[in-house]
Amino acid sequence: MSLRETRIDQFSLWMQQAIELGVVDPTAMTIATVAADGQPSQRIVLLKHFDDSGFGFYTNYGSRKADELATNPKISLHFPWHAIERQVKVCGEVVKVSTAESLKYFASRPMESQIAAIASQQSRVLTSRSFLLNQFESLKQKFSNGEIPLPDFWGGYRVEPKEIEFWQGGANRLHDRFRYLQAADASWSIDRLAP
Repeated sequence: MSLRETRIDQFSLWMQQAIELGVVDPTAMTIATVAADGQPSQRIVLLKHFDDSGFGFYTNYGSRKADELATNPKISLHFPWHAIERQVKVCGEVVKVSTAESLKYFASRPMESQIAAIASQQSRVLTSRSFLLNQFESLKQKFSNGEIPLPDFWGGYRVEPKEIEFWQGGANRLHDRFRYLQAADASWSIDRLAP
């Protein structure tokens, strides 16, 4: 088994165990981006897929996170599975997924989620909550009898990892940490880190 397969297999195993052990929202991950002025920002999004090519999530391309990723494509993901004393950190860079891939995922979402994606100008100032709710209801009526089109301002990102760190809690705070790290030549190494 190659190191590439090992790190994705390890993540897959831990994700499956988090699901089986009843971790609340196991696909919820904190993502960190950095604004042009150097200010970091974090928020929680849901992991929608992962494979050898990376970790996927979807968002409004007009959001703060998208603006920051357009300036600096470097990103950090963090899966905080506290209930089972595990964490996973992924560092890498994002690339937008294809329109076809975004459309495929968008079409799989519940109708209300599709409409909400169109109704919300994510991260922009709202005049009131009622304005947003009225916009949602208006769009719900508009699309009540038809297919909802993929908005041109909405789609996915794939995080191409350069580093994946696995953290397992240990007695006396002697935690078990190991890190997969990609070198400049695209090869991978694995190291155990002190807690």
